[in-house]
Amino acid sequence: IDPKIIKIASYTNNAGLKNKFTHKSYVKNSLCGDKIKMEFIIKNSKIKSVRYETDACILCEASASLLSRLIKNLNIKDQIKEIEEIKKFNKTINYSFPKKFRQFKKLLNKNNIKRINCVILPMEALSKAFKN
Repeated sequence: IDPKIIKIASYTNNAGLKNKFTHKSYVKNSLCGDKIKMEFIIKNSKIKSVRYETDACILCEASASLLSRLIKNLNIKDQIKEIEEIKKFNKTINYSFPKKFRQFKKLLNKNNIKRINCVILPMEALSKAFKN
């Protein structure tokens, strides 16, 4: 495992559920069994708090950590729109993440590109929490 990925995953300030939320979700990766629960507090259409709990691989943990930091204080509708675009991308190493999400590129390389589902699982949890 790349030390950069371990460093990203080790930032756990937003890890651990507090059972305080306006929205929540649970998603399981049917390919590998990774699981994630997420809690969000939304106020005035902005993401005020993101909490997560995983039973997952290091890639999913790092992705959850990164996502929880990147989307705070941003408009929820804009984030969902961007996340939906990311989820549609081609599974190629040359994929260009939107500027705000470029740090996710650190989680993928030619050796683990097939594990993209582990990386986007937290994004799927975010989308699921806000589906009507």
